[in-house]
Amino acid sequence: MVRSDVGILARRLAVVPVALLALGATAACGSKQVSRIDPNSVTDLSGRWNDTDSRLVANALIEQSLTGPWLNRYMQSHAGEAPTVIVGTFRNRSMEHIPVTPFIRDLEAAYVNSGAVQVVASADERGEVRAEREDQQENASAETRARIRQETGASYMLQGDITSIEDEENREKVIYYQIDATLVDLESNAKVWIGQHRIKKYIERPRFGS
Repeated sequence: MVRSDVGILARRLAVVPVALLALGATAACGSKQVSRIDPNSVTDLSGRWNDTDSRLVANALIEQSLTGPWLNRYMQSHAGEAPTVIVGTFRNRSMEHIPVTPFIRDLEAAYVNSGAVQVVASADERGEVRAEREDQQENASAETRARIRQETGASYMLQGDITSIEDEENREKVIYYQIDATLVDLESNAKVWIGQHRIKKYIERPRFGS
């Protein structure tokens, strides 16, 4: 009986490496594949808001804002000097999670690249810059330290909202995005420009088994 039990155990142990090899092969066949693609390429996988939407909407809104009469009025009253703008809060009121920070960065980039306005740092960014400037007063040479109380104040603030509406029936779905932006005079609170951009996406799901 003992020899029989030993033989059975030996046969079972011999099967283990084969089973492990088969499991490894199965895992390898189902492993995830990752490919690098052009960051500027258009990739719509789910149909929801993505990096392409963020970039295109930001460029469209800034282009709209720079064609408004407020810019010419400001430059005429300030001897051709470019106005200074700060990009404030954009609230996500849509039905999905949209990271607004990349969108705000795209708006800032579009403004800076236009060359028509100056863009100043946000409140969070100013805190870090001010800490560095204070440190320089103590530790940097007089010739290289940044002077205090020389900040450029913004004349206007850009604010806005992102909203969405979803309509779905069977295998079809439509997502409508509306992005509203307002440029506010920081001294008078006057809304000098109001812009809007819309996106509408149609999504059709494949039939099961097709």
